[in-house]
Amino acid sequence: MSNQQFSYLLQRGVAEIIVAEEMMKLLRSKRKLRLKEGFDPSFPDIHLGHMVALRKLRQFQELGHQVVLIVGDWTAQIGDPSGVSITRPMLSAAEVKANADTYMKQFFKVVDRQKTEVRWQSEWFGKFTLSDVIQLTSRFTIAQLMAREDFSSRYDAGRPIALTEFLYPLLQAYDSVEIKADVEFGGIDQKFNLLTGRELQTMLGQPPQQCFMTPLLIGTDGSQKMSKSLGNYIGVAEPADEIYGKVMSLPDSLIWDYFELVTDVPDKELAELKQGVKSENLNPMTAKKQLAREIVRQLYDPKAATEAENSFTKVFQKRELPKEIPEFVQPGDMPITQLLVESGTTKSRSEAHRLIQAGSVSINSQKVTNPYEIVPKGSIIKVGKRRYLKST
Repeated sequence: MSNQQFSYLLQRGVAEIIVAEEMMKLLRSKRKLRLKEGFDPSFPDIHLGHMVALRKLRQFQELGHQVVLIVGDWTAQIGDPSGVSITRPMLSAAEVKANADTYMKQFFKVVDRQKTEVRWQSEWFGKFTLSDVIQLTSRFTIAQLMAREDFSSRYDAGRPIALTEFLYPLLQAYDSVEIKADVEFGGIDQKFNLLTGRELQTMLGQPPQQCFMTPLLIGTDGSQKMSKSLGNYIGVAEPADEIYGKVMSLPDSLIWDYFELVTDVPDKELAELKQGVKSENLNPMTAKKQLAREIVRQLYDPKAATEAENSFTKVFQKRELPKEIPEFVQPGDMPITQLLVESGTTKSRSEAHRLIQAGSVSINSQKVTNPYEIVPKGSIIKVGKRRYLKST
């Protein structure tokens, strides 16, 4: 690899590497590295925030290294508290399995399936006895675990921490031992867990893994990290039109972070785009359209990106109706709230009421203010900026 290739691999889209010098030596050794990526299948969907690390995995794969994907079927039943202030509910084994199946289909939209080894934690934790658990926990102190920021802040605030949650970083660390990981990938919010794996490997006589951490992508709200639980995410499996539209709705301040973290636009070209916007020679919307095209092209193909852009221009810039609108067979006169629920447009009446109160619902281009307004058959209902429905 050239110095320029090393720089791109180890600097762009990277928050921190522990230890960077050791990482360089591993790469120069030309040994096939085992790259650990674990996921918590508490939710079935992957979003662009996950893509930041997944794109790095793909780059390493293209250099001949081995990705080892660990399905956290045991830790998901505990719940990783990273970045949250309350204990997450435990999931059943069946829920974990269903979520994992969906997750992997999306994972392999970015990462090469043929170059990935898939492992389930139950392969080793299914054989764990109480003695094994006690031996594992004996290697760490409560003081070490309380150094984790989300644990300490919850303790100081008097919020509950379940004993099972202390097991999460230990089990994730043991995964590294089991698969003999050379490098573990994760968001910067996973730093404590990744370091715990490095420490446990050393205790058990293995070479310590390198910790490769990527930045957290800010969500569509422009303020908090992209999260499924916060609803501010862009899912990798969403329709191309939806992905394109959500990218176009991003605050202009996020454009450059998204370019850097989830596209392959060269640094030089990116610098030129930034300068063009700064000097007002380039409209930020033009840059944002390129960003949306790049993301859709990665997840689908160039044709889908072009079609999504054409649809956006037609619907949102020219204010025309989309080519295809979902239809709902209306059995008779029906209030708008009932229609939204029965058509599946909203999950509940309370959500429908909330959207109407926010002025986000219209019937035939007329904003709805009365949640009990009757919808005439043949009407076009618009909900929010991108959802349409036709009653028939």
